[in-house]
Amino acid sequence: MQKPNIILTKTIHNNVEIIKISFTKNDDIQQRLKNGIKELRWSKTHSSWYAPLNTCPYVTIYNLLNDIAYVDYKNFIGSTSLQNVPITKLPKPIVKPTTHLGELNAEHTQKINEFKNWLQSKRYSQSTIGTYIDSLTTFLRYFYLKPITEIDNHDLINFNNQYIIANKFSASYQNQIVNAVKLFFNTVQNKKLHPELIHRPKRPKVLPNVLSKQEVKLILNALTNIKHRAMLSLIYACGLRCGELIKLKPQQLDVNRKLVIIIQAKGRKDRIVPLSDKILNLINEYLVIYKPITYLFEGQTQGQMYDERSLQQVLKNSLSKTNINKPVTLHWLRHSYATHLLENGTDLRYIQEILGHSSSRTTEIYTHVSNKSIQKIISPFDYL
Repeated sequence: MQKPNIILTKTIHNNVEIIKISFTKNDDIQQRLKNGIKELRWSKTHSSWYAPLNTCPYVTIYNLLNDIAYVDYKNFIGSTSLQNVPITKLPKPIVKPTTHLGELNAEHTQKINEFKNWLQSKRYSQSTIGTYIDSLTTFLRYFYLKPITEIDNHDLINFNNQYIIANKFSASYQNQIVNAVKLFFNTVQNKKLHPELIHRPKRPKVLPNVLSKQEVKLILNALTNIKHRAMLSLIYACGLRCGELIKLKPQQLDVNRKLVIIIQAKGRKDRIVPLSDKILNLINEYLVIYKPITYLFEGQTQGQMYDERSLQQVLKNSLSKTNINKPVTLHWLRHSYATHLLENGTDLRYIQEILGHSSSRTTEIYTHVSNKSIQKIISPFDYL
């Protein structure tokens, strides 16, 4: 059976420094504390047991409960209350990976709802709101025994080490939670956590996955259904995101100017993308056959948006008819579009505008996968 967790926190109660002993209700722990600590008291203010710091060093509590619980005492490393305790008797810090998340209390739930209302008032997208709320909920469930105003920067570091890193969650997931926590604590008053001191994790530099022009041609030619071919072709021909494609409406195609107008895409940005004669001919052929009503590409029911998972399955079926053994996704087509534009000599600034990137640094990553200049490099091996 898994041991329960106990969190020891130093705080002030009635103008006296105390050790707050936080744990989920447990009769064995409670009885052990009552028998072993004469100064033990219950605080309605903190909703926890506590003992005076000057008469009860954390080592006493650790030795009392270590055999039946995991005692988290990292807040006390370096505490002046340990001056009279021989160093040989101090226990080693416990770094215990945990997946246990407690239930939110009333304060946490209220603050999360307030944060959600704040995000909505700022007109964040529903996707972003959902991501931030899920991330913040995970973080606060980890500190379910601690008031929000008592959470500090060291707690966030401990959370990253004991929950994110110890459980081998990705750096992107860690970054997602850090972003949510940072934004949340910017809106919370009387806090101990200072958002300006929070550092995001260093992200690994991963190159985008790119197909050759021949591979793209094989994928598109493998599609016999004109609707499926038009959808994947438009993603590649315009460098669209999957979500942008399935939300397209017929009126967003400006046939006379040979443009497609992307409305309120990622980052709530509009942009225009050029349409070639070849893709226009394919789209016109599709429109004559299918005659969509609301969306350019509709599902089995007219007027309803095409399902994103169905589109992924279309790509999977196409790949099965080729000899391409790469784990290709729909986003690979967008990466390939950008890289092939660069290799054809298109200015990087135009590619940035077409893709809808806020920063040129995002677009510059395609220079690392373009073979235009790399293939011109002659290996010294050839001179041997």
